[in-house]
Amino acid sequence: MLYVKNVPGWERALRIALGLAFAAMNWPANALAVAVGLMGAMLALTGLVGFCPMCAMVGRKLDKGR
Repeated sequence: MLYVKNVPGWERALRIALGLAFAAMNWPANALAVAVGLMGAMLALTGLVGFCPMCAMVGRKLDKGR
């Protein structure tokens, strides 16, 4: 595996739900709506994969004890 998951299950579900909501509701073709839609798609993608590069950059690790 190329990466270690650093997003817990509850946060993954939240990221997927919010990311899909942002990506779906911003279909009009103005620049701000497209930017929010792309950010929503990236949020959903990090939830699906379970790895967030920004969280890895600040050193966040998944607590395996729980």
